[in-house]
Amino acid sequence: QETRSNEESTDDSEEDESEEEPKLKYERLSNGVTEILQKDAASCMTVHEKFLALGTHYGKVYLLDVQGNITQKFDVSPVKINQISLDESGEHMGVCSEDGKVQVFGLYSAEEFHETFDCPIKIVAVHPHFVRSHFKQFVTGGKKLLLYERGWMNRWKPSVLHEGEGNIRNVKWRGHLIAWANNMGVKILDMISKQRITNVPRDDISLRPDMYPCSLCWKDNLTLIIGWGNSVKICSVKERHASEMRDLPNRYVEIVFQFDTEFYISGLAPICDQLVILSYVKEISEKTEVECCARPRLDIVQPLPESCEEISSDALTVRGFQENECRDYHLEYSEGESLFYIISPRDVVVAKERDQDDHIDWLLEKKKYEEALMAAEISQKTIKKHKILDIGLAYINHLVEKGEYDLAARKCQKILGKNTELWEFEVYKFKEIGQLKAISRYLPRRDPVLKPLIYEMVLHEFLESDYEGFATLIKEWPGDLYNNTIIVQAVVDHLKKDPQNRTLLRTLAELYTYDQRYGRALEIYLTLRHKDVFQLIHKHNLFSSIRDKIVLLMDFDSEKAVDMLLDNEDKISIDRVVEELENRPELQHVYLHKLFKRDHHKGQRYHEKQISLYAEYDRPNLLPFLRDSTHCPLEKALEICQQRNFVEETVYLLSRMGNSRSALKMIMEELQDVDKAIEFAKEQDDGELWEDLILYSIDKPPFITGLLNNIGTHVDPILLIHRIKEGMEIPNLRDSLVKILQDYNLQILLREGCKKILVADSLSLLKKMHRTQMKGVLVDEENICESCLSPILPSDASKSFSVVVFHCRHMFHRECLPVSNTVSSVQFCNICSAKHRGPGSAVLEMKK
Repeated sequence: QETRSNEESTDDSEEDESEEEPKLKYERLSNGVTEILQKDAASCMTVHEKFLALGTHYGKVYLLDVQGNITQKFDVSPVKINQISLDESGEHMGVCSEDGKVQVFGLYSAEEFHETFDCPIKIVAVHPHFVRSHFKQFVTGGKKLLLYERGWMNRWKPSVLHEGEGNIRNVKWRGHLIAWANNMGVKILDMISKQRITNVPRDDISLRPDMYPCSLCWKDNLTLIIGWGNSVKICSVKERHASEMRDLPNRYVEIVFQFDTEFYISGLAPICDQLVILSYVKEISEKTEVECCARPRLDIVQPLPESCEEISSDALTVRGFQENECRDYHLEYSEGESLFYIISPRDVVVAKERDQDDHIDWLLEKKKYEEALMAAEISQKTIKKHKILDIGLAYINHLVEKGEYDLAARKCQKILGKNTELWEFEVYKFKEIGQLKAISRYLPRRDPVLKPLIYEMVLHEFLESDYEGFATLIKEWPGDLYNNTIIVQAVVDHLKKDPQNRTLLRTLAELYTYDQRYGRALEIYLTLRHKDVFQLIHKHNLFSSIRDKIVLLMDFDSEKAVDMLLDNEDKISIDRVVEELENRPELQHVYLHKLFKRDHHKGQRYHEKQISLYAEYDRPNLLPFLRDSTHCPLEKALEICQQRNFVEETVYLLSRMGNSRSALKMIMEELQDVDKAIEFAKEQDDGELWEDLILYSIDKPPFITGLLNNIGTHVDPILLIHRIKEGMEIPNLRDSLVKILQDYNLQILLREGCKKILVADSLSLLKKMHRTQMKGVLVDEENICESCLSPILPSDASKSFSVVVFHCRHMFHRECLPVSNTVSSVQFCNICSAKHRGPGSAVLEMKK
């Protein structure tokens, strides 16, 4: 028997070296199974405490005893058996196959159900208590999950439990709960309430669900374990409190553990509070450098809330593993005996739990120092024979002997902890073997701190052979670990041999910075044109040191330099910067341009200078500058623009200085651009300019076309048309005239539309005012006459009275109102008339 157990894996010394601590022992299921798999291939299996049921690719189902002997055989289908389900009694079995057949029958009775679907059926699960008459139920299906129940007259009635999310890939029934997996995720149905109580989506949707199927396993009646891809979730079904129910199911699911595994999961099973995971592994072939199928692994892990702890791991040499895919492996288990069955097409291996020996002794014997150290730390309160420190030191020595110096140095951090004596001992040991560089990255820098001599010894080692490594350590190590003066002198000595070495210069600048000799550091950074120069200036407020180095900073990075100078005007004034850049006008322009963008007024005294700078170095921004600046002398700007023949800028300046006619003439004569001339005339909105434009254009047919197309909205086109000479050929005259008429019609339509809107609004407001004024006004004992200030209503209701109420709500006795001098009988409120007479002051008379 070929297995990967501790007793039998003696193929070569490399396997012994890589072998993990055994927790399970393995043996092949032989006898009848061997005979079956010589001619056929296993496709699925289910385990009962009394027997096994094995399905094959040729559509056979075999009942086997625990030794693998065949006790019964069923010819179910000519094609692959996809799933077998047994009830708890082991008396009834459900089988589904690739050709769509589903059979549920009694192993010891004539009871039988047959159904054939038009698609492959991947799943079937009979009720755990199918043997009882009132639990004659099973589920199956392809793209729909169907529940079959036997009713009156022994007829089977199907009902759809779920559909619309792709093929059903797996199903497990435990107690009153059914869990199934489709292309979207895992669902759980409560058969008592017939309610779906959860949906657990799959994590990695990039994996094909047919190639990397979902593994489901009920640990108990309320705990479901899900494995899909490389993700494991342990879900607990809980009762919902009555106050939380409302319209929700009376149960809900909580994911209590969730973690990812290193490889793809082919099956899983519980073992006490741990998990057994069957993993599908791929590796790169050393010979062909192509990815190939490796031996599957059976791992025992301890679930943690968001991760897992690996307890043991075995690589299984199953027959034909080189040709298997993830979907070809299955893991089944027998709860009562802690037996685990690894099923592959050509092999069935049984794993049995075994007793543990002295854990740490075994690990040390196999030279697994890392795991021994971890085990000792976990159980440090209970172990007596071993000390963590001794194991750790042995581990470091082992790594050094193997030449794994970097790993040995890395482990020193964890193993040596805060023991400074051991640290110094190990550093000297690494020095003896010439590996100070290996331990340098892991030396403690805070709590504890070693003697300065240790750090200086390491720095000198790097300075002699590795300038880059030396620079890295200087950058990473706090400056108080070593004597800074000694290291500075050592660097200066090396620079005498290689004065242009940029790495050493940069490192020396960092040492000067730590030593607070910022001036020297700044000089080096500027010489190197180093990016950290600006950070150094900001961090240590070195603005007084750069007053005479502005040109150097600008040459290095003008954008950063300008931003820094403008952000710190209080430390380096604008006048000082402009003065320093006097001999570099191109840099002066960059500075003044950004200053102007930030604030149009701060550098106003330099606006005259900027005209020349823009003209020389940045003409595209000259016109925007002239438009935005209110401080530049227009005559000077005009002179410069005319000298350089900057037509657009000259036109703008002429128009700004009030000489619009000259500006228009320049557009027409210099630019020969009728559209720009028209646009200019529109902006100025001056009739004389339009007249000049018409006069200039009257003998130029292209200009006349442009005017006809654009003049209609500002000038009467008749003025232009009357002046066109008879017989002159004008391009696109018809189109231009049509456009004039269309523009005119559009204006008429717009005016008529506006008039209609005004009339409609006026009428609407008038009606609203009329409705408001027609409303009644409440008059009671509390109201008074605004003239005599007496109550408006008489105390004796039998007497006649006359009251005048205005729409402004002021009230008067009729006799208290003054006699109107006008012919009209309309009266107005005295109070409101004194302020403003409006429509609300008219009279509303009330008599009795």
